Amino acid sequence: MQKITTHLWYDDAAEEAARHYASLFEDAAVDTPSRYDAAASRASGRPEGSTMTVSFRLAGTRFMALNGGPRFPFTPAISLFVSRDTGEEVDRLYEGLSDGGAVLMPLQEYPFSPRYAWVADRWGLTWQLSQAPGGEPIAPSLLFVGEQHGKCEEALRFYATLFDDSRVGPIERYSPDDPDPATGSVKYAELVLAGQPFRAMESSLAHDFAFNEAVSFLVSCEDQAEVDRLWTALTDGGEEGRCGWLKDRYGVSWQIVPRALPALVTDPDPARRGRAMEAMLGMKKLDIAALERASAGAPG
Repeated sequence: MQKITTHLWYDDAAEEAARHYASLFEDAAVDTPSRYDAAASRASGRPEGSTMTVSFRLAGTRFMALNGGPRFPFTPAISLFVSRDTGEEVDRLYEGLSDGGAVLMPLQEYPFSPRYAWVADRWGLTWQLSQAPGGEPIAPSLLFVGEQHGKCEEALRFYATLFDDSRVGPIERYSPDDPDPATGSVKYAELVLAGQPFRAMESSLAHDFAFNEAVSFLVSCEDQAEVDRLWTALTDGGEEGRCGWLKDRYGVSWQIVPRALPALVTDPDPARRGRAMEAMLGMKKLDIAALERASAGAPG
């Protein structure tokens, strides 16, 4: 099972976006969405019965989308990097993803790829599309700018200590010939976390965006010990949020979630489901035993 799921925050278009993406990629599917119950509706202000989350698969990789309101717009700080074997495949994805959106880097040949573009789709999520052999899985790509510039390599090496089957891959650095004046900083890097590919870059140039909660990384934890370990490591120098959310010391958002949680908050018994949801909404770090007691209606 996929350990880390890229989680995407939409205003109210999560299901629409998921179905659009699934129409563009192979090995794609959209699951039945979950809906806001009374407890979640009261906490979020979203309409009861409306779509809350939807899980979907693109090119074999799992994602999750949330309708959370307009609070966190997408930025280029985290994009989705897609490699395809042929220019024709890149062109097709470019047409589908840029339709109604914007072009950040035009579709053309670059020194690092014979066919590449960086686009924002109609909901603002940004995608890097590159012709490269191998057709690797879709990889989140982190861009360290502003206060986080210069911390890219440190962050990648820190993340790689947290999960099994993790490693920092090749790192390409800026040279004096590059337009970015920060010679020696990370121009491009690869990372594997829990067997999943990630990418990273940094830029010393002025940018009007930073990491935010629009893209977070949901980690499925086996037990409370793993929840506790990751929560402690990732909040060190960072910031605790609600319902298992946190920001790490670099401003990247994570959700540390026990594998038992989905069954509790989707229990077919509405009373059990509602009690589990109410308990979760009152937590920062998630407590599996307390959630199970709440679901059962047992004293806290």
